[in-house]
Parts: sequence; structure tokens; C-alpha cells
Amino acid sequence: MAAPMEAYLLLSAALFCVGLFGVLTRRNALMFLISVELMLNAANINLVAFSLYHGNLTGQTFALFVIALAAAEVAIGLGIIMVLNRQYDDVDVTRAATMRW
Repeated sequence: MAAPMEAYLLLSAALFCVGLFGVLTRRNALMFLISVELMLNAANINLVAFSLYHGNLTGQTFALFVIALAAAEVAIGLGIIMVLNRQYDDVDVTRAATMRW
């Protein structure tokens, strides 16, 4: 027996709130990136839960696209973090006002 829909939604809301808290309070670029990943995973839980509830595969298909988007976001984000680290010797996002050469 699958868990009730409210359990999935509660888990997703909690995960999204933790990610949002991390985005709003952290200044470390790596923690910022991890928090965004938590928020995307919360959206994936919602998509898969509603897909299970409605009995079709549309939500699972969208979840795969979100996973691909998250992988691309990590690749770009880690590149930006490496540039921040090389130029400022720190990954604090408040130190870099612009990303110029």
C-alpha cells in the first residue's frame, strides 16, 4: 500500500522550505547550489506523487526533465564557483559584485 498523498506533499513542502531557507540565508556558493537542488528535488517529489495519484506517466516524464535541468545547473554552477574561487580566493557570493574578466 502506498503512502497517502498528504505524506508526499508534506515531505515535499518540508524539503522545499529547507531549500528556500538555505537560499535565503547562506552566502557560500556551494551551499546555495545545494539548496537549489533541494528545491528541485521537492518539485520532483510533487510531480511523481501527482503522477502516481492520477495514474499517468506525465509527472514522471516532467521529473526526468527536471533532473536533466538540475544536472545542467550543477555543471554551470560549479563552473561559476570555480571562477569565484580563482578570482576572489573565496566562494562567498557577496564578495563578487560583477563577473568581469
